[in-house]
Amino acid sequence: MSTLPAVDSLLSSMADQLRAHLDARQISDPAFVGIHTGGVWVADALHAAVAPEAPMGTLDIAFYRDDFEQHGLPQRVRPSELPFGVDDRHIILVDDVLMTGRTIRAALNELFDYGRPASVTLVTLIDVDARQLPIRADILGASLALTEGQRVKLTGPAPLHLTLTDAATN
Repeated sequence: MSTLPAVDSLLSSMADQLRAHLDARQISDPAFVGIHTGGVWVADALHAAVAPEAPMGTLDIAFYRDDFEQHGLPQRVRPSELPFGVDDRHIILVDDVLMTGRTIRAALNELFDYGRPASVTLVTLIDVDARQLPIRADILGASLALTEGQRVKLTGPAPLHLTLTDAATN
């Protein structure tokens, strides 16, 4: 894959999908939660486009990962911030790239430590089907088929841009 989709057009489509999803489920009071770092950038954009009056929070799932013994903790761990109650709340959980599903599993574990949401809608900008866990996005920007060793990364926060890297050259 040589050409990556434009982030702005993906966000526009995702905002439309998310509005339709919320309307179909009659959800009028969602709360947005972005997963650091790229998920926060995507959540910020969708929050502004779909429901700017809704509360917004962030998760840093570093301590909830099941693989940090293999990869170590990231150099920069941020505190999670959920300035609203999670119990009985409809949560829009946002990440930039869904690959193995392990980040989402960790985010759900942390989110449930804060309370029991009424529902969780998973929103991801990019899906790279390399799943190790049975997790899929409810709202998706694009699916990419990458070759072995390739990775897609969201850079930002302004402008948001997708880049493709090859693990062999990093």
